[in-house]
Amino acid sequence: MASPQAKSEPRWARRKEARPEEITVAALELFIERGYAATRLEDVALRAGVSKGTLYLYFANKEELFKAVVREGIVSPLTEFRGVIERYTGSTFDLLERLIRTWWEVMGSTRLSGIPKLVMSEAQNFPQIARFYVDEVVRPGREALAALIRRGVERGEFRPLDPRHAGNLIFAPLLMIAMWRNSLHACAPEEVDPLGLLDTHLETLRLGFAAHP
Repeated sequence: MASPQAKSEPRWARRKEARPEEITVAALELFIERGYAATRLEDVALRAGVSKGTLYLYFANKEELFKAVVREGIVSPLTEFRGVIERYTGSTFDLLERLIRTWWEVMGSTRLSGIPKLVMSEAQNFPQIARFYVDEVVRPGREALAALIRRGVERGEFRPLDPRHAGNLIFAPLLMIAMWRNSLHACAPEEVDPLGLLDTHLETLRLGFAAHP
């Protein structure tokens, strides 16, 4: 059993080395809880159990820390899925369903779902983080959805569709779920059933995109 003295020591005093992942996890929690402007690096260090000096060994400033959070939590899975699109041999709609279900597991049901709301709410005051998010998340995400749509059309599984507009239609309900979960859900949690909405969304896409309904 740890001694009372060990329990009272700050975590950074007991663990001299900290992995960057521990810092980004703490940063994600605080960014979602407080927003970008109100999150201070000293509070991130405290939440991660490291000294502020240790945090600066890995991240030069708050903007670089935010970029690391997004790249680790969102950009990395997005890159993986773009590879899946290239290798997948099954039906395009099965691939689309896999994308949407994976989005829920990785992002929609986790703290990462708060990132879109944060970026949209802070974009006016911090345009540099909005531009970063558009460049590394929004545009690649749209390109991945467009590639999926083109695949379905070329294989005769989807009717002729504009890849850009169809991609936006696919993602709109997912964004709505993410925004709701990090805003009005606290006041009216019963108003939106995320899994039920996703099931209905998939069925609507199946009928609406099909080459031969």
